[in-house]
Amino acid sequence: MNDDFLHGAGLDTLAVRAGHARTAEQEHGEPIFPTSSFVYGSAAEAARKFSGEEPGNIYSRFTNPTVRTFEKRLAALEGGERCVATSSGMAAILSTALALLEAGDEIVASRALFGSTVSLFNKYLGKFGIVTRYVESSDLAAWEAAMTPRTRLLFAETPSNPLSELVDIAALAEIAHRHEAWLAIDNCFLTPALQRPLALGADLVIHSATKYLDGQGRAIGGAVVGRDKELEELLGVVRTCGPCMSPFNAWVFLKGLETLGIRMKAHCENTLALAQWLEAHPAVERVHYSGLESHPQHALAKRQQRGFGAVLGVEIEGGRDGAWAVIDATRLMSITGNLGDVKSTITHPATTTHGRLSDEQKLAAGIGEGLIRIAVGLEDIDDLKGDLARGLDAL
Repeated sequence: MNDDFLHGAGLDTLAVRAGHARTAEQEHGEPIFPTSSFVYGSAAEAARKFSGEEPGNIYSRFTNPTVRTFEKRLAALEGGERCVATSSGMAAILSTALALLEAGDEIVASRALFGSTVSLFNKYLGKFGIVTRYVESSDLAAWEAAMTPRTRLLFAETPSNPLSELVDIAALAEIAHRHEAWLAIDNCFLTPALQRPLALGADLVIHSATKYLDGQGRAIGGAVVGRDKELEELLGVVRTCGPCMSPFNAWVFLKGLETLGIRMKAHCENTLALAQWLEAHPAVERVHYSGLESHPQHALAKRQQRGFGAVLGVEIEGGRDGAWAVIDATRLMSITGNLGDVKSTITHPATTTHGRLSDEQKLAAGIGEGLIRIAVGLEDIDDLKGDLARGLDAL
């Protein structure tokens, strides 16, 4: 069974139905194929499949039916031609770079990137002669000025982690394509339920499936969605280098996708309510959330997003001491660096998620000592307010 009957279907329908080709057993739920290899009816059939003359399963490092179902479903949700799944979000970024770039090429990236992404670009890609330049996310003139004849990739998170800085995706795509470069957008925070970068002109969408695609903190995985041409190169990296997604994790992510739309809607409602409450609290110096009218890019967020996401950056008075006091006073929220869970999480970015950055890099990225990050879950909003009030009121 193919997905032709889903042509024109809405996101929630695609999230439940897309990608599943039933086996001869006629199962209703997607099966898990925990196998390393596959068998053939003849030597000739094996030869045809290994050579690519005939499609089919070869080895689960790069062809597995459960992983393929996840890939097809996410591609449908993002509006892409193809998806390649990876072992983690960072593996997705690395595989993209290995597939598309070579020594001497250049990346232009938004300054507001996840700390591990900065380390990957600077320390590891830099070892092989790939140069990365960083610019302010919202400054289109700075993006333009950073381009050179060697620039092959523009890379941005939007909204950023944890300050909710936005990139004008359509405008950035125009810059990239005028310079014959690719634009890759990390869509981890919003997912296709709230933002579809490919429809705005991006070439590649990158996900940490670990976050909202799963939604319950159960598994590690990543994915890249885009055109067939670039994704064929990326599949070659996964096939050869091995950063593949396991069948069980792919099945977990499939179950997460089924509820993606309703979860993200509920996350957004909770987060906006909490952001408005925090903005009015005297111990809070600033709230970073694109859903607030006070956010400098609120109009852009309304234009290119269908929702504002579930991650807040909150600047607390008293620097690190104040931030840690608020974090340590919580009882309901989980103190952890992860996000994208139905359980609300809270962390101090300067000493956790961005702790490996230099002081200069933190300053440039706006990661101050008084900043806390809250990934708002699906608990009762009054309970979340009460949990934070315990520490904020004490300040």
